[in-house]
Amino acid sequence: MIRLKSLLSLLLVGGMLFLAPTSCKQDNGPDPVTNFPRVLTKSSLIGEYTADQLRSRFTGSSQILQAFVKYNISVYRLEYTTTNTDGKSITASGAVIIPTTTTAAPLLSMQHGTLAVEADAPSNYQSTSEIYTFGALFGSQGYIISAPDYIGYGASKATPHTYEQRNGLATSSLDMIRATRDFLNDKGVNWNKRLFIAGYSEGGYATLALQKKIEEETGSEFNLVASSCGAGAYDKPAFMKQIINETTSGVPSINRLYLWVLLTYDRLYGLNHPMSYYFKEPYATQITATGKDTDINVSLNLAFTDAFKQGINTGTDKTFLDAIQDNDIHDWKPKTPLRLYHGDADNTVFFLNSKNTYDAMIKRGATNVQLIPVQGANHATAILSYISGTYDFFSSLQ
Repeated sequence: MIRLKSLLSLLLVGGMLFLAPTSCKQDNGPDPVTNFPRVLTKSSLIGEYTADQLRSRFTGSSQILQAFVKYNISVYRLEYTTTNTDGKSITASGAVIIPTTTTAAPLLSMQHGTLAVEADAPSNYQSTSEIYTFGALFGSQGYIISAPDYIGYGASKATPHTYEQRNGLATSSLDMIRATRDFLNDKGVNWNKRLFIAGYSEGGYATLALQKKIEEETGSEFNLVASSCGAGAYDKPAFMKQIINETTSGVPSINRLYLWVLLTYDRLYGLNHPMSYYFKEPYATQITATGKDTDINVSLNLAFTDAFKQGINTGTDKTFLDAIQDNDIHDWKPKTPLRLYHGDADNTVFFLNSKNTYDAMIKRGATNVQLIPVQGANHATAILSYISGTYDFFSSLQ
């Protein structure tokens, strides 16, 4: 639920970059059907960057990464039509990175983690964003990168972000892939029709929701090869009940993430409760005034009202429980090879999310799911294992 720190991610993944593909020799599966309606409405060049220019981005402690830059890249901003959670059409945006390779390249859809500021949305391509640093680096290794902004950023920034909402994240990400396909066809880019998807934290949740949507709703439209999800909040009911009933970190920055989810569901599902329904004072008044940016410096279960907690624990608050259940994505049987990475000491998105997901999928008969616990790691320190493991995983399928 927190975004990856771009420079940290680059430093951590450096040793694994040689695993990224420069060509694909194996069967790419059947060509996807090409007569789908276009969703791409606009594209514009952000910039063209030589390998030397990309290398210049990495100085000081990150200078070692200069050696891993291989190809020039071109970066584009796309706008496309998608569907918001209310069923209405909306224009969304994202960024695409094209490596200047002569070989057919795989497509990697990268779902970003929580953004603190609009500037970090992929289509803005600012130096503080994930896409500018490690996204560009992996593009220079030979991946076509598709990076959705999600609803609430970029072209749709006037609309509130669908934070941790299954359908909003999956739909905007899927339609960004479709817009990328339109763009690649328009430009004659040599895509090998293989699709990989990955994301960490909110991006991990978005990626698993995207995988589920692709498998259940798109038929043979895409050749989805693999999915790698890191530290996502997949088991919403269990996670929610733990936050409501048990002692958590009490760190204000983490509490703001939980609060953001609650406020998003309250809005999107038309619950429209006053904050005094959910929270004791002084928190109810503070949240009414400052919303998701409110600082709560106690374990969040101490801030909730007894009535709200009772409604959840007894099942009488059916509308809120229904909203939570609608966003649960942990209990289904995936077809595509999937890896779940998670620090077992994560105090932001608890490990039970990945453990419960793995157990539920295995119980349903899944044979292509792996749970990779990162021993002793929290939400930030598990990133190393996630990134290196993801590229090892994807390279093994090239």
